[in-house]
Amino acid sequence: MNLLVTGAFNCSSEQIKQLEDMGYNVIFQQDERGELAVDAKCIDAVICNGLFLYHNIDEFLSLKLIQLTSAGLDRVPLEKISERGIKLFNARGVYSVPMAEFAVCGVLELYKHSDLFFENQKRRIWEKDRTVRELQGDTVCIVGCGSVGTECAKRFKAFGTTVIGADLIEPKSECYDGYVPMDRLSQALIEADVVILTLPLTDETRGMFNKDMFACFKDGAVLVNIARGAVVNEKDMISALESGILGGAVLDVFQNEPLPENSSLWSMENVIVTPHNSFVSLKNNGRLFDLIIDDLKAYMDRGKNV
Repeated sequence: MNLLVTGAFNCSSEQIKQLEDMGYNVIFQQDERGELAVDAKCIDAVICNGLFLYHNIDEFLSLKLIQLTSAGLDRVPLEKISERGIKLFNARGVYSVPMAEFAVCGVLELYKHSDLFFENQKRRIWEKDRTVRELQGDTVCIVGCGSVGTECAKRFKAFGTTVIGADLIEPKSECYDGYVPMDRLSQALIEADVVILTLPLTDETRGMFNKDMFACFKDGAVLVNIARGAVVNEKDMISALESGILGGAVLDVFQNEPLPENSSLWSMENVIVTPHNSFVSLKNNGRLFDLIIDDLKAYMDRGKNV
């Protein structure tokens, strides 16, 4: 099988050899946006991220398998994949730990006023701050209780918080102290000191967090978005930050990336802006490759049993 591997997965020569030993003819292409290294008709499987944002999947006539390097499915044409019976794997669980650690880090930075102490250190100012907050006893609402959400729940639970999960399906993990279905989300938001978004971007969730939803928030709550920027109406979020409905925000994803230089989010003192970096970890490559190997083996074994 011809396997196209794009630069979305930074594979080593040893990893390529392991794929070849499995029976795959590996073709590497760094840039997903550029002209394909081989005729699309000859490609049986791909390891990619945004390949089908730049190339028409209809041209991949032999395509049988897609392995994404992302957990999200919003960059592939799901309807066409389903119609053609193409097997689709995502990077489930690969980035959950670093994303959860990022969420904890961001909330603690806001709670502990880390920016103030950082600036004072640079200026050699010895000044106490008597207004820092603590997490213990606070309520954290996690919207989206998949792998990322559950890893967040584990870590915030360790700080002595009450963790409420909101999802279409009730999570089974014992890390959650309570659960609300999505149609009753507003009930949880009223009590939440911290709201963490880890839900997928779908037609239903696009723009879900708008002025009406923010009106349900507890005054001064902190919002963390490590999902997709489009699940939040950015204009309404900025208004909520300016009015004090939101006491702060930790934002790693945005409606437009890179975040435009003229966005007011850059200069807000109660906002942490990072460049879609929450998933990054030096341990990701090993986790992702192990997952890829498992998925490719499962696919080949299934083919043998058909």
